[in-house]
Amino acid sequence: MTRIGIVGAAGRMGGNLVQATLNNEATELAAAVDRPGSSLIGSDVGELVGGGRMGVALTADLAAAAADFDVLIDFTLPDATEENLKVCREAGRAIVIGTTGHSPEQRQRIEDAARQIPVVFAPNYSAGVNLSLRLIELAARALGDDFDVEVIEAHHRHKVDAPSGTAMQMGKVLAGALERDLDECAVYGREGHTGERDRRTIGFETIRGGDIVGEHTVMFAGLGERIEITHRASSRMTFASGAVRAAAWVAQRPAGLYDMTHVLGLAS
Repeated sequence: MTRIGIVGAAGRMGGNLVQATLNNEATELAAAVDRPGSSLIGSDVGELVGGGRMGVALTADLAAAAADFDVLIDFTLPDATEENLKVCREAGRAIVIGTTGHSPEQRQRIEDAARQIPVVFAPNYSAGVNLSLRLIELAARALGDDFDVEVIEAHHRHKVDAPSGTAMQMGKVLAGALERDLDECAVYGREGHTGERDRRTIGFETIRGGDIVGEHTVMFAGLGERIEITHRASSRMTFASGAVRAAAWVAQRPAGLYDMTHVLGLAS
């Protein structure tokens, strides 16, 4: 049984992670952490998610809780993730990171930590999204430069980074399959007199509104036909269940940097 710690446990995603941990027969909730100063500190986590008391109290001290869990699941913010990563590194605990929007320097620190502890770092923990990434790669290789490529993503009004981490991962997959440099060919939105489309660009369009959980479409637009690969999430539980699955998987792995293709057995 893998002992799970959840940081941000009192938040919306945290509540889903708690429930997903309880639903998974291979995991148990061992620690729940939230920000210092929260009025919920000390509350029983079971009661916070609408169940009965389960004997795990919400705490603000991750370092003190590190002895209780095998794997930490982190869906917070980049700066908070960086601090939580330090705690896991010092305690020798594995971590599953679902936070997006990291700077290049922060991503490098995650890679550095993975030399000492097991780290699963993925922009999206949905099995369907990760299958879509493989289909996108296959389509891009087959269609090549004959089709224009656009990535369209939509999320709820509270999401703070754009494009989404999943959209950026789709762009990286496309650029790799098409042998392009994403830093050079990416176009983020269009406005005004832009001129004719550069055939080698990869476009990104971002939508933010309401309570959209997450939608991603890659459009391959050719002359006389269009192919679209779309994934729509209707519940955060999709991501939570995938993250808990990743936590149970990585608990048995040596130090290293992993993603969901490893967890799902899709890594080439």
